Amino acid sequence: MTVTGGFAGVRNRLVVHRDGGWTIRSGDKPPRTGRQTPAEAAELRAALEDPAFALVPARPTGRPIADGFQYEVAYRHRVVVAGDGDRPPALQRVFDALPEGGPPTSP
Repeated sequence: MTVTGGFAGVRNRLVVHRDGGWTIRSGDKPPRTGRQTPAEAAELRAALEDPAFALVPARPTGRPIADGFQYEVAYRHRVVVAGDGDRPPALQRVFDALPEGGPPTSP
């Protein structure tokens, strides 16, 4: 997942590996790493493989928010881009299952 935008021009990234290991890169800060428990990794996988997630529009459907953030979720061969306030329940389930709630929105 990558988060971009905001007033400060943020570009932060979270990568979660199949084994549950993860890395967050935020601006010039040193990367943070960790590991999901097997149950947490299973929940994230279930959220990403949920048929409802497959129906989430690939691009934002709402009006853009000035200085808002854009979130790009990539899983297998699918990319979903959402803006602030544009999270259908299936996409919110993915966010809820991400380590630390996804990459930070601060620089």
